[in-house]
Amino acid sequence: MKIWLLTLAIASTAMMLYTCQAMSNLHPVILVPGNGGNQLEGRLTSEYKSTSLLCNRWYPPVKEKEGWFRMWFDPTVLLAPFTKCFGNRMMLYYDKEIDDYSNAPGIQTRVPNFGSVTSLLYLDPNLQQLTEYMAPLVKSLQGIGYVADKTLFGAPYDFRYGLATQGHPSRVGSIFLQDLKHLIEKASEINGGKEVIIISHSLGAKFVVQLLNRNPPCWRHKFIKHFIALSAPWAGSVDIMRTFASGNTLGVPFVDPLLVRPEQRSSESNLWLLPNPKIFGTRPLVTTPHTNYSAYDIASFLADIGFSEGVYPYESRIMPLIEEELIAPQVPITCIIGSEVKTAESLLYGGNGFDEQPEMVYGDGDGTVGMDSLLALESLWIDDKNQSLKVIKLGGISHTSILTEVVALDEIVGQISCINSNLMNKVM
Repeated sequence: MKIWLLTLAIASTAMMLYTCQAMSNLHPVILVPGNGGNQLEGRLTSEYKSTSLLCNRWYPPVKEKEGWFRMWFDPTVLLAPFTKCFGNRMMLYYDKEIDDYSNAPGIQTRVPNFGSVTSLLYLDPNLQQLTEYMAPLVKSLQGIGYVADKTLFGAPYDFRYGLATQGHPSRVGSIFLQDLKHLIEKASEINGGKEVIIISHSLGAKFVVQLLNRNPPCWRHKFIKHFIALSAPWAGSVDIMRTFASGNTLGVPFVDPLLVRPEQRSSESNLWLLPNPKIFGTRPLVTTPHTNYSAYDIASFLADIGFSEGVYPYESRIMPLIEEELIAPQVPITCIIGSEVKTAESLLYGGNGFDEQPEMVYGDGDGTVGMDSLLALESLWIDDKNQSLKVIKLGGISHTSILTEVVALDEIVGQISCINSNLMNKVM
């Protein structure tokens, strides 16, 4: 009897996997990138004040007829004189009177090709191999029948901006949520009313959860089939504290981190990625010869590193947001994460202050986000019977290689195939 049951179970599993692969009825997919995961364009107006003659005349080297140029990513950022130009033009400014962020004076920005996957494929289309982002994922989805602009869409955004807690304006981030909502509805409409599958990477997951929780359950149930979050920093990252303190080149060679630090500190979305006290608790995340900083000490940390102007927007706009944002949206969610990659667990600074890179104490994670943050939803939603949650760990897969490694792409496509075959609930 036991052998018969085992044989039946194996046959059922094999049939289910075959059915997952042999589907033809596709739910539309929308891709939401992470921080820095899409192209961003800029244009200078008469109000722009150049930091140097070299910057004004030679950066950027190529512009369109109407003056638009690619701000991100442009390889000239690798050259030290232009790194400073880049940083000054990417800066955001918080105005306490209007309680919101805006571009540097004289800088206009736009996100190209919203709704399309075009600006998600490569950060610089002229350097495809070096700046590849979602191209491998898009190719894998096309391999199972997805077609760009018909069943496959992209939702790029100005990743410098974030969101604020309810009652505080966040113009750019709020417009993106509205655009994303309309794209979801449009994708559903042109696909016969089918619900949409959202796939996000990194920071994109935080925007998606905000969108879901800011719309009523009836809207979610009508338009959302499933949400797949890749490398989601649900509770922030210790590594972002290094970014604020000492600057972070994000792996780009030859760049002085101190040159990009002011721009990185000005980013509203970076404030949003600071560690959530609810998950990280009171353990020291940053240690200096005189002070330890936990996730409860972020305001003191920002002041002590010389960024006191970030304290008020963090305390008034961001702290309430990160406390409320982990509410379960009650739509099916699958988290696919990397693990077994050494990831900053705490930062140790010596007597030379924050202008030098810290010594790192490592733990488990995906190389950028620690396991506490990647798995935050498991502990928070464990007793919520209305929230379907599945977590898939991929050993040796990093925060960004989850978009390029074959084993990760196969897992993502397999999950999409099962969702399209209406077998995800049985699998889960």
